[in-house]
Amino acid sequence: MNVVKKQIALVGAPVDEGAGQRGCVMGPDAYRTAGLAETLRALGHSVVDHGNIFPVEVERFTPPNPVLKNYREYVSWTRTLHAKAADLGETPALPIYLGGDHAMAAGTVSGQAKAAAELGRPLFVLWLDAHSDFHTLDSTDSGNLHGTPLAFLCGLPGFDDLLGSPLTHTVKPENVEILGVRSIDTAERDTLLDLGVGVSDMRQIDEVGIGALMTPFLDRVRAENGLLHVSLDVDFLDPEIAPAVGTTVPGGASFREAHLVMEILHDSNLVTSLDLVELNPFLDERGKTARLMVDLTGSLFGRRVFDRPTRSF
Repeated sequence: MNVVKKQIALVGAPVDEGAGQRGCVMGPDAYRTAGLAETLRALGHSVVDHGNIFPVEVERFTPPNPVLKNYREYVSWTRTLHAKAADLGETPALPIYLGGDHAMAAGTVSGQAKAAAELGRPLFVLWLDAHSDFHTLDSTDSGNLHGTPLAFLCGLPGFDDLLGSPLTHTVKPENVEILGVRSIDTAERDTLLDLGVGVSDMRQIDEVGIGALMTPFLDRVRAENGLLHVSLDVDFLDPEIAPAVGTTVPGGASFREAHLVMEILHDSNLVTSLDLVELNPFLDERGKTARLMVDLTGSLFGRRVFDRPTRSF
């Protein structure tokens, strides 16, 4: 088995203020209990666990929209994770951020984008999620801030509080690919279309296959010498196989589809950072979802049944 050995940094981000249902705070330790580090070491990678980080104290803010929940905490986590990711992005380590709800990506991805800019390379983002998470602070009806990080990362206005100034190193919308989406609100849909974000819903996956949808995106990352951040949300998976998430949407990726995504990503050797988000152990069935997410991470880092290259699509 030809596995390129990686230096991997695990960072626990026990964020659950962005979700509508509490419990993601337990996610990082659930991944550890399910054997994430041991799985990666068994594949020959070196692993350093940085433990769980905790948010810095920030001043009080008046939310720009009264419906927003836990806005100060969102600002605090974004600044903390941004700084950590920017630092890790300048090292040889490949960081895996253990969430935590998807609000954490505002910090992890913006920090990786800053580090990528320092290297003179573009950052691409593969967003594996049932939702597009492209609400602005004004357009969200629920006020749940885990629905807003991609809008912030792509430079939409209204997010200056998050880092204390406008986001300098944005991710180009055309460098984002949302895969497996099943729930997009009207305001998000219009913005996604206007900006040219790549969006592949489950119907497209059904019609042409998940590999055929990934290949053009990965080819662009390679052609532009890009860095690739993967943000894997538990609700990308069908809730029948991954029940431990507060925002279940039926009809998600199957066990084999999810593993195929990870295997193709491994074969590409393009992934430079990873989020594992929205695991809510309180909703799990005897650790079923945590173990599946660990198994998927194993596939991303080289575990396979039989050694063969990915075929061309």
